[in-house]
Amino acid sequence: MPNPKILIRPALAASLAVLLTLAAGCSKPSDTPAKATNAQASQSGVASRLGDLSAFQAIASDVAALVDKGDLPKAKDRIKDLEVAWDAAEAGLKPRAAEDWHKLDKAIDEALEALRADAPTQPDCKSAMTNLLQTFATPTGKH
Repeated sequence: MPNPKILIRPALAASLAVLLTLAAGCSKPSDTPAKATNAQASQSGVASRLGDLSAFQAIASDVAALVDKGDLPKAKDRIKDLEVAWDAAEAGLKPRAAEDWHKLDKAIDEALEALRADAPTQPDCKSAMTNLLQTFATPTGKH
């Protein structure tokens, strides 16, 4: 019998991805004045044409905190949740703003690579996570 922890984590991540996709769909920006859009972006730090990415950013923040503590094994485990959720949400997010999606996807891939290195180092992981969080925080909804 497989370990229940092995089965629960992907199921939770997939469920989170579905919820994030639905939430992002509900928060898709409308034709609001640029001033209001910029105000929203500065408040949440994640507003973009992709929608509300705060749940993804929250996972990335968790990973960054673990990296800051030097707990790279737990950070490696936690970033798997981001990978699964992001990949599951791709079909709903990418068509909205492919360029923005690719920018974030690349930053996520770099963080995954740093944490999954044969001998991950805290400075490399910290740099990758800083870049990822900055990418999330940068309003990407500009045309």
